[in-house]
Amino acid sequence: MADTTSAPLTDEERAELEALRAEKAAREEAERARKERAELEALRAESRAAQQPAQPVQPAEAPTAPKPAPRPRPADDRPPVVDPDNLTFGQRMVMTPDDTDDDGIPRMPPAQKIIIAVVFIFVIAGAVWIGLSNAGIV
Repeated sequence: MADTTSAPLTDEERAELEALRAEKAAREEAERARKERAELEALRAESRAAQQPAQPVQPAEAPTAPKPAPRPRPADDRPPVVDPDNLTFGQRMVMTPDDTDDDGIPRMPPAQKIIIAVVFIFVIAGAVWIGLSNAGIV
């Protein structure tokens, strides 16, 4: 295929290019004029709104039924979900202990300690695996 970028434009191509450029310029000019008209209309509306005295808008009075008073909620006689004296295994694992460290920060729950330990073991095992595979042993 011939390289068309190095060949000069023919007279027909040059005329077509000029026509397309003129069409593009006309579109851009029309767009700019449209934006200016829209801005002018917005400024005129804003000016009219500022000149007119502010009149309070009164809502149309529609017949409305009075709202019923909310019913009082019945007292909850159920025992609390968490009984501090009888914690289940799951509650003991995920709840923060009541005592604090020397610096006043509450201790970690046991489940969080277990998760951190397991992640640490996986990181060590991954590092060993990578080291052994790079050494060609595994």
